[in-house]
Amino acid sequence: MHRPMIALVAALFTALPVAAEETPLPTVSHFMLENGLELVVIPDRRAPVVTHMVWYRTGAADDPAGQSGVAHFLEHLMFKGTAKYPAGTLESKVNELGGETNAFTNADVTVYFQTVPPDALAEMMDIEADRMRNLVLAPEVIDSERAVVLDERRQRVDSQPRTILSEAVNATLYQNHPYRIPVIGWEHEIETLSREDALAFYDRFYAPNNALVIVAGDVDAEAVKAMAETTYGKVERGPDLPPRHRPEEPAATTSRTVTLEDARVSLPNFARSWLVPSYRQAENGEAEALDVLSAILSDGPQSRLYQALVVKTGMAAQVGAAYGGSALDDGTFTLYGVPRPGNTLDDLEKAVATEVDELIANGISEAELERVKTRFIRSTIFAQDDQSAMAQTYGTWLTTERSVEDVALWPDRIRAVTPEQVKAVAVKYLRPAVAVTGYLLPPAAETKP
Repeated sequence: MHRPMIALVAALFTALPVAAEETPLPTVSHFMLENGLELVVIPDRRAPVVTHMVWYRTGAADDPAGQSGVAHFLEHLMFKGTAKYPAGTLESKVNELGGETNAFTNADVTVYFQTVPPDALAEMMDIEADRMRNLVLAPEVIDSERAVVLDERRQRVDSQPRTILSEAVNATLYQNHPYRIPVIGWEHEIETLSREDALAFYDRFYAPNNALVIVAGDVDAEAVKAMAETTYGKVERGPDLPPRHRPEEPAATTSRTVTLEDARVSLPNFARSWLVPSYRQAENGEAEALDVLSAILSDGPQSRLYQALVVKTGMAAQVGAAYGGSALDDGTFTLYGVPRPGNTLDDLEKAVATEVDELIANGISEAELERVKTRFIRSTIFAQDDQSAMAQTYGTWLTTERSVEDVALWPDRIRAVTPEQVKAVAVKYLRPAVAVTGYLLPPAAETKP
């Protein structure tokens, strides 16, 4: 029921609304209630559906030392109900309406959401507002839910060689920052999580002044505000939390490799990663340039890596690049590849490096840059057809210390990226001497030279 957010790299950060000259943006309303709760309303009248999301500005990177997985564990426990709405009430009501309810945890946030008809919105708000402070955790539910989380880890991590390697790569890529610890937690620490641990985390972070509510769909902004004031507005403000300053990474000075051989692997593959600035951290258009660099390398059939290694030489079954810039703290840039049978992993890795070296040496053309920008802008137009994606976009930006206005201005910042900026970020960040490379190999397969 609950979906964990465990991945080696973030998805390409393009699900954003387009600038007004391309297609009209909805009038996004932004409110702050007296108790500190932030509310964003995104009208979309095309269908009688509404998406309601509650974003808490806390995630796995806020887990106390020795309690890895407690943020995700609490996400599960939040469905155990309150005195007013006992366990199962939310799910039953949403199922009766033919809607959807779920939740997810990542390193920076924990999010709960429902997609329902508009006339059910007030009740969804009341349920979420009630469990924001009135969660009831009977001692007997702790052991069974901990067992569910442990089983989830076995299914989603321990049974998946790629995810096992991803955990090891993250623990190597991040030497000091808590992003190095899995969102779901280490097994031996999950086993010790207690009711007291979960409630301490809940009491610290779950409060209206640490929450963002986003409503997207067939609604009126003032009516939603009124609903929020009569539900969330009645929840007492919590203590003010200090700024989210996490340990910083030291300067990278070495290249490192992580290798996993596993009988479940049929084709060898590699992923080479670097720490780079996230959108929140970056200055002078670097994040936008990293996004464009990723797209030039691997977005679509005309991209450099696809053309060179899939179309022309045929040596890659899969190849690409990804910029994960949506985190609160450090982002990642990753190059990856899977060779076709008859080609070696070493040859593919060298070929990918050659394409990057070519870009660094000779830059990119204006025509190439314009093609990528056009794809970016088109993707933002299509994103507006998905109210859930729109809510996700605003939630991601606003919980990483950016604004509604930043979302609207993003396409213009992409348009402003120059060939020189793209080359500059490639030179600055994609240095083999400080990369972390993960190798996933079948037993007795080729090893890293």
